Amino acid sequence: MSAPDRVPLNETAWFGGGPTPASGTESATRVADVLLMFTATQGWLGVTELATALDLNKAVVHRILRSLESRRLVVSDGAQGRYALGPAAAAIGARALRDLDIRQVALPVLRRLQIETDETATVSALVGLARVYLDQVVSQQEIKMTVDVGRPFSLVLGASSRAVLAASPPDLRRQAIEAANMSAEDAAVFERELDEIARAGVAHSSGERQPGAGSVAAAVIGPDGRAIGSISLCGPVARFDEAAVARYAPLVRDAAQEISARLRAAGPAEMAGAASAAPK
Repeated sequence: MSAPDRVPLNETAWFGGGPTPASGTESATRVADVLLMFTATQGWLGVTELATALDLNKAVVHRILRSLESRRLVVSDGAQGRYALGPAAAAIGARALRDLDIRQVALPVLRRLQIETDETATVSALVGLARVYLDQVVSQQEIKMTVDVGRPFSLVLGASSRAVLAASPPDLRRQAIEAANMSAEDAAVFERELDEIARAGVAHSSGERQPGAGSVAAAVIGPDGRAIGSISLCGPVARFDEAAVARYAPLVRDAAQEISARLRAAGPAEMAGAASAAPK
């Protein structure tokens, strides 16, 4: 991955920030600036780090963080006094993500996959240290799998998550493993599994995140060369035996590569878009 996995903390202008307005909205602007700092990094941030980057008093930053934490927009690690985006922020992001180009580009491909396999096809996006389903094309079979669109999931469980993580930079892998509280031995085994997935270009799972569910997934790569999400086929585990996985794997991998190629053709500018076409 050639693109950096971390945006320098002082580059808030990268998110379209402008000059701070006068008094009436200054507090709201400070809150927004603090939240935007978390979108510039995939790690945890402390009060001092945020205060320095934003040129704010530490007491002000601390009050903002406590307020955001009370609304679950950020979460604290407790002992270290560091913060990361919380589930409420992920939920807000998920709503916006439903309009992003990855979903628009993926849907025709997912419809084709669903017809070819008669299993549910999904598209997910990477959101901080979580994965969020953006949409699905549901199987027409009587017994089928469906997913919770907009709900954040761990990056270490399930084929869709592991496909994204396998294609991600080492720093994101490390943070996801730390967040899962794995032992050193389990982390080493998991890293080897991710390396295998990266080589194969596809991940599969059987009852890993959800009992009775089978899945085959592959990462979607954005215009900057970084993993931004994944697509998958999922269904009852009884229909995802070794033969089915062998058949579905190249279909899913090729579909993910097709979506990635279309996103590259669209380019970063179109990916950014406006709010209404803003990772349609």
